[in-house]
Amino acid sequence: MASLAGLLKAAGHQVTGSDENVYPPMSTGLQKMGIPYNEGYRAENLSSNPDIVVVGNVISRGNPELEAVLVRKLRYTSAAATIKEEFIWGRHSLAVGGTHGKTTTTSLLAWVLESAGMNPSFLIGGVAENFGTSFRLTDSKYFVIEADEYDTAYFDKGPKMWHYLPDTAIVNNIEFDHADIYRDEEAYKFAFARFINLVPKNGVVIAGWDSPIMRELAPRSPAPVESFSYGNEAGSKPPPGQRHWNARDVRFSEKGTTFRAFRSDTEWGNVETPLAGAFNVRNVLAVIAAAEAIGADREGVREGLRTFLSVKRRMEVRGEIRGVAVIDDFAHHPTAVRETIDAIRQKYEGRRVVAVFEPRSYTAQRREFQNEYVKAFGGADEVILAGMFHPERYTKNTAIDLTQMVSDLVSSGKIARHLPDADAIVKDLAPRLTKGDVVLIMSNGGFGGIHQKFLDALNAG
Repeated sequence: MASLAGLLKAAGHQVTGSDENVYPPMSTGLQKMGIPYNEGYRAENLSSNPDIVVVGNVISRGNPELEAVLVRKLRYTSAAATIKEEFIWGRHSLAVGGTHGKTTTTSLLAWVLESAGMNPSFLIGGVAENFGTSFRLTDSKYFVIEADEYDTAYFDKGPKMWHYLPDTAIVNNIEFDHADIYRDEEAYKFAFARFINLVPKNGVVIAGWDSPIMRELAPRSPAPVESFSYGNEAGSKPPPGQRHWNARDVRFSEKGTTFRAFRSDTEWGNVETPLAGAFNVRNVLAVIAAAEAIGADREGVREGLRTFLSVKRRMEVRGEIRGVAVIDDFAHHPTAVRETIDAIRQKYEGRRVVAVFEPRSYTAQRREFQNEYVKAFGGADEVILAGMFHPERYTKNTAIDLTQMVSDLVSSGKIARHLPDADAIVKDLAPRLTKGDVVLIMSNGGFGGIHQKFLDALNAG
């Protein structure tokens, strides 16, 4: 919503807003953009009589500001519909969807096209470090957007990505998520099937072929399909004649990753990227495929891959003090947790990895995902689980059992413990850290400012 506010201001609109618990980087971003916002929702926040109110997807009936909008018959719409109407009609939409990796892939695609001289507009669900922002509006015909499958608004329960008119659609992977809004895996799959069905015949669907559900859905596309993969899983061979992107001679190090990119059996070229992990090799292949689909300059693409600075809160190194690296990541789904730990292992080979996890999202706090989380932490040397976020929202039968998780992890040979909050975790762990340790902190929220608290404790020690 903050990024959309910035886009609207760049387009010449006067923008204000309301929210609760605004924290960096979005709070500081709003201040830099000169966009005022109110802390908390109140009817009087509408005293400026706005021409239109954009209602975020976390807003529901009973919200006092929304109720005032309805009573006064003010015009209102959703964020996704605003993006489509104001920015995507008339442009070539490069939409990046999938369960995992959307923000990094969207940021990388925007930077690669910038490096190739294509000057794209973009809207990303995180701050792209190369640009120092999560959005930009230009006069280019290309618009790069993160295509989120979460619902649009209380009055439009379809996914936001259905509004984004994709011409070039990347779908990295599909794996059941957001159990708070999708009743089951079939409903989740349908959301992506329909997204794929929106791509016109002169567009392209770039499909993550390591994802079984994506392999199932891709043949239904009316548009041409190009696939990409890291491995060669059983049954994952693309159909004859389908262009398929793959990586060979992959090498990981603390400096990043190198490999040779191929489209089918034709070599595209050498790739050098500071990104780590097998999942980021997939992300890079998807971006190369999208850039090729619109005729981007290859040398510019290679330069963009080499100079990419990642995204805030995606394997972001917050600091390294006394030889201890403190890393912040947004991972909250079991697969994202597992792949992030694996990527840290590949990047920091031989170093001890301590995984600190806050179960904050709906998925992270649901009992049905508990066993998958235990497996996901398999690559860490030590695991610390924080307390649940708003535990009152769950019952004993629906909530994840953190005590049982710790017991299962210990039984599997892990050092594991459950501590209530950021302060308790820092107090317990910081004195035990030694040179070479990597602390990987995973949460999709602020987590009580734990990252800076760790850095402060290491400095003080």
